Amino acid sequence: MKLRKTVGTLPASQGARWSGRPMSTPQLATALLILMAAPLRAQSVLTFEGLQQNEQVLNYYNGGTGSLGSGPGPSYGITFGVSALALRSGNYANNPTPPSILYFLSGSGAIMNVPAGFTTGFSFYYASGPTTGTVTVWDQVGATGNILATINLSASGSNCGGSSATFSCWNPVGGSFSGTAKSVDFGGVANEIAFDNITIGSATASGGAPSAATPAAVPT
Repeated sequence: MKLRKTVGTLPASQGARWSGRPMSTPQLATALLILMAAPLRAQSVLTFEGLQQNEQVLNYYNGGTGSLGSGPGPSYGITFGVSALALRSGNYANNPTPPSILYFLSGSGAIMNVPAGFTTGFSFYYASGPTTGTVTVWDQVGATGNILATINLSASGSNCGGSSATFSCWNPVGGSFSGTAKSVDFGGVANEIAFDNITIGSATASGGAPSAATPAAVPT
């Protein structure tokens, strides 16, 4: 079973907006300055509320907007790659801050970039039903550079809290790592794993949700 029951491509207008036209040097320089302008707060919790169904997150958490114009969002200095989408309804339930979650429909993961870097705790919830996933922490943006931590996510199970939804068991993951992280790749099977309450600045996942497994820890 899939998170989004009817899988399709993104609207043509949305795809055209984010592909096929490379940035000029001035545009790239401006974008980099925007990314670096806002320092991270002591703790930033990403719940993906305020975004629309299947909207690309993009610059929403950098004081900008998602691909459908939602925002401006909080100025956390965090951006997401083009595969990262918000979902407001689907084959899921019991997420810690309903209704919105993070997922992806293409590729092997959703990349979160934190150009200013973070060294304190990192945590999140995930639901993967019968499938597994992997979250990788990198020391450069764009899931590049050196790997600081690899977190293997076991199948979260289904039908928690009396729900019939496939993705209704949300497992918390939290901990710390050595070094300064600048990006995180939330990986797994497209349309079969979701994330919520991604928290920068705390090793304890924020919120609560029914879980079928023992909380996992980030390797140190």
